[in-house]
Amino acid sequence: MHVEDHGWWSPALGCDMLIRVYGHDGRPVVAFPPQDGRFWTFADFGMVEAVGGLIEAGRVRVVAVDSLDWETWSRWDAHPADRGLRYEAYQRHLSDELAPWIRERTGWSTAWTTGCSMGAYHAATTLFRRPDLWDGCVAISGLYRLRHFIGDYVDDAVYFNSPILFLAGLEDEAILGRLRAARIALVAGQGPWEEEVIEDTRAMGDILAAKGVPAVVDFWGHDVEHDWPWWRRMLPYELERLGA
Repeated sequence: MHVEDHGWWSPALGCDMLIRVYGHDGRPVVAFPPQDGRFWTFADFGMVEAVGGLIEAGRVRVVAVDSLDWETWSRWDAHPADRGLRYEAYQRHLSDELAPWIRERTGWSTAWTTGCSMGAYHAATTLFRRPDLWDGCVAISGLYRLRHFIGDYVDDAVYFNSPILFLAGLEDEAILGRLRAARIALVAGQGPWEEEVIEDTRAMGDILAAKGVPAVVDFWGHDVEHDWPWWRRMLPYELERLGA
């Protein structure tokens, strides 16, 4: 498998950002790690190997990125407002720096996103914020509001980075039109440690349906827990299902 490391100084974040690309051709899929994960975490837990057939066939090219959670939502010693401002900068990095790099490097004008657990939150938020840049998403076992990290606090940065809040109030037909054309899968197990995930996934499905946004909302079995062995099975299945 072809693997490349890349990095650059991020003006949006004021620090170096690193990525690892797996594959030689095909649709770019940005892979976010779980909470506090790094750009190598996705591969370390077997997720790249799980989609190795798609990568080797030139159907997808995985772009694994850092999360920066330790400077945003899981920076427990910082005020939620400061964490939200830093996350806004992270989103600017993704839209203003990573997306153009992917376009220039691969020739694809848009890319998909994916992730598990906290990575699913990043994947979904990134797509829903800028569906002009990202037009597909496989979000697995995610929470789509930030109450676990900041309680009931809400400001603009929290609102626009909480998909359940943002989408419920979304009336912009330009954004909705792009979302209706996107390929979206929201996936959850029904086993241990997935209770809140089920609640948020169901809420997301209901909101998207009310907005006329088609999405696969897929609940796996009652033995399917919040863990890597299941996620390694879910990701290639859902990518195939969306037509990757």
